Amino acid sequence: LIIADGYARDVLQVTTEDIFVGSPPIAFTFGLGGLAIFPLRFGATATLLEHASPANMIEIIEKYGATIVFTAPTAYRAMIAALDEGANLSSLRIAVSAGETLPAPVFEAWVQRTGKPIVDGIGATEMLHIFISNRLDDLAPGRTGHPVAGYEARIVDADMNELPRGEVGRLAVRGPTGCRYLNDPRQKDYVRDGWNLTGDSFIQDEDGYFHFAARSDDMIVSAGYNIAGPEVEAALLCHPDVRECAVIGIPDVDRGQIVEAHVVLSDGIEPGELERKLLQDHVKATIAPYKYPRSIKFTDALPKTQTGKIQRFRLKVKQ
Repeated sequence: LIIADGYARDVLQVTTEDIFVGSPPIAFTFGLGGLAIFPLRFGATATLLEHASPANMIEIIEKYGATIVFTAPTAYRAMIAALDEGANLSSLRIAVSAGETLPAPVFEAWVQRTGKPIVDGIGATEMLHIFISNRLDDLAPGRTGHPVAGYEARIVDADMNELPRGEVGRLAVRGPTGCRYLNDPRQKDYVRDGWNLTGDSFIQDEDGYFHFAARSDDMIVSAGYNIAGPEVEAALLCHPDVRECAVIGIPDVDRGQIVEAHVVLSDGIEPGELERKLLQDHVKATIAPYKYPRSIKFTDALPKTQTGKIQRFRLKVKQ
């Protein structure tokens, strides 16, 4: 009831008229909320998919007149590519994105193509659902938003001291939901002084909005510079040749780490040294030049979870 009233009612403004559809399995908290708890709480309808491909998602939205869709950023990008001129998404009221940060280029492409709002948020299994989110009347690309009603969030250093606005640090959150690990060493890392440490690095700006930087263990330190992989990914996604990408840090003798991008190219684009140089130059021109991917690997697909989250750790294992 807490996550339903705090998120579904206050953020999504769910009513009995809503029809939910989404790709996350109910065994995952993202799917549990969006496809079970929220519809049951407000007497809305849930449409469960046996096969949640982007094309199927578009078809289900059209067929059942879905008003709210739940899925991950990678799925939204694929849905945009799968949309044809005859697709009818007029019933759709809200697109909800979670599982990983929503890149600004995907936000902008979705809104431009569909005319429908897309709401980014961050949640965690340990917290049961989304605890920081944008609002329908306050949407902007590239930011995660404010805490959901009932939750507090702050940015802290390794000693749990709150950091000044604008500094990257660890995201700490507390509220009416949470968990502890029994006889598990993760407990001392995840819960400290009543705060849950999600394993994410964030920034809080001067207006109080939270912005995702990177998973704490995905922050790349190259020649003394901290580089957030999602920022590099967002720059790459701005280029029309890139369909999907994932950025990791790999060991380097001289720099400690370098940025490596794994890129799925758009249809009809040939991989090769010229394309690699083109994308490197594009990143240098889009963000700080030192953040560009010194290594780019082209691939047919990226490893993902059932909910569509990119499994960057599997890319690291291959090194």
